[in-house]
Amino acid sequence: MGGTTERQPFMLGKFFDKVKQGLAQTRQAMTAVIAGNSRLDDDAIDDIEAALIGADMGLETATELVDELRERLGRGQMADGPSGVVQVLEEQVAAMMTLGNGAALPLAGELPGKPFVVLIVGVNGTGKTTTVGKLAKQYADAGKKVVLAAGDTFRAAAIPQLAIWAERAGADLIRTQQGADPAAVAFDALAAAKSREADVLLVDTAGRLHNKVNLMEELKKIRRSLAKQDPTAPHETLLVLDGTSGQNALSQATAFNQATELTGLVLTKLDGTAKGGIVVALRRQMDLPVKLIGVGEGVDDLQPFDAAAFARALFAE
Repeated sequence: MGGTTERQPFMLGKFFDKVKQGLAQTRQAMTAVIAGNSRLDDDAIDDIEAALIGADMGLETATELVDELRERLGRGQMADGPSGVVQVLEEQVAAMMTLGNGAALPLAGELPGKPFVVLIVGVNGTGKTTTVGKLAKQYADAGKKVVLAAGDTFRAAAIPQLAIWAERAGADLIRTQQGADPAAVAFDALAAAKSREADVLLVDTAGRLHNKVNLMEELKKIRRSLAKQDPTAPHETLLVLDGTSGQNALSQATAFNQATELTGLVLTKLDGTAKGGIVVALRRQMDLPVKLIGVGEGVDDLQPFDAAAFARALFAE
């Protein structure tokens, strides 16, 4: 979990177990092909490449992985059979996910800001509000005083949903009427967080189509309103992506990064897809760290990302 020296509150073994279970559909689709080719030849490698592409790793990523298989096979540097293939793929995926990785999202100990401001963005239906709520509970469990900003003033159910999470976490909720200016909500929330000496401010935002210029401009306005009170805020801007959306997640990430200067990605709903390889494609093509992944509905199912454990979970039987 590169970038921090302080241990996050989740053990890697727990991460592995959760993610392995969540990635079951993806893993089964790929390992069935790997196991079905007891002899590694060009045809078998082509089958493996097709399986990787089918898991939404993308053509470039899949090609890079199988090129390494071919190279090691030619040099006699890999074990025979499926176990050798799995070992190489695990190593390569872990390296891809770690290379140039940014700091992990701090969930305990001293935070890089007082309050530490996290802006959550994404399209409709990705799980932004739920992510905000789960993070609030995790920070509260770590002994942090949390304020939530109900910046999704468009969706009728968003504020009541966030209010439930605030109650669960014992967090303060800054809210206004539906249809109000979300930038004003963010401004007021940061002022409240400062006056109450909160440790963390989590800002929820309305879901927006990544190709709608006016909605993306609204996100920029929210960022400017936060920066008026704290030039370093937001300290994190996290894009929440639905793991089942496949390659469409790449276009979303590109558009949001251009508009809001993302610091990391949150991948949700990975337990419901056979295309969990999109995590690898996103990391490789966007050069943005995956900060958190969601593999279930529970609070603890939102896990800090660990590259090596993820790679094992993606291929391990």
